[in-house]
Amino acid sequence: MNGRQGSRTPDERSDQRVKHLTSRPTIMCAMNNRWKPSVTVAAVIEKTSNGMQKFLLVEEQTRDGLKLNNPAGHLDPGESPYQACVRETLEETAFHFKPTALIGVYLSRFEQTAAAGKAPTDITYMRFAYCGELGAQVAGQALDDGIVRTLWMSIDEIRACPERHRSPLLLNCIEDFLAGNRYPMGLVTTDASVFQPVTEKQEALQD
Repeated sequence: MNGRQGSRTPDERSDQRVKHLTSRPTIMCAMNNRWKPSVTVAAVIEKTSNGMQKFLLVEEQTRDGLKLNNPAGHLDPGESPYQACVRETLEETAFHFKPTALIGVYLSRFEQTAAAGKAPTDITYMRFAYCGELGAQVAGQALDDGIVRTLWMSIDEIRACPERHRSPLLLNCIEDFLAGNRYPMGLVTTDASVFQPVTEKQEALQD
C-alpha cells in the first residue's frame, strides 16, 4: 500500500466504494425487488458398459437449438434440493434416482436468448449437483416438455462437443465427479419451515 492510499480519510474510502458500485455493469442496475439467483439442481449419473464409463444426459430443445445437459431443473417451492433432484431426474429421464452425495454448488451467469421482439434475459443460476444411485426406468413415461431424448455419453465424447452443451456447468459437474468430489448430504440443510403450506399472502409476494 502506498502512502496516498494509507492516508485516505474514511470519507475518501467511502467515496471510492460508491464509485466502484456505481460503475459496475447492468447486473447492479436499480431494481424494485431484491436480486436473487435462480436455484437449480442437477444429477450426475454414470454407469459402466462393456468396460466404458458413460454418463446419462438429456438432449433438449432450446431457443439456441438442440442442446445437451445433465438431468437438471429448478427448485420448486416446498421441496428440498434432494427432493428436487429426484423429481427432475424422473421427469427428464424416466429413471428413478437416489442422490447419495453432493458434488458441488455452482454459481453461473447466463444470457438467455430472447424470444422474438424481446431483449435477452440475464440470469444467474445457483446449481446443486448430486451423484447417486440409478434406479429402475419407468416404462412408457413421457419425458418432460422440451426433452427430446436421453443418451449415454463417455467423458471423451462430452469433452469433444462443448458447442452442444447448454451450459459449461454440464462438464464442470462431471469433471468434479471424476476428480472425486463427494460431500455429505447433510451439508445442505432444509429447514422444516420450507415444507409448510404457502399462504395466499406469501403467494402474492412471490408473484
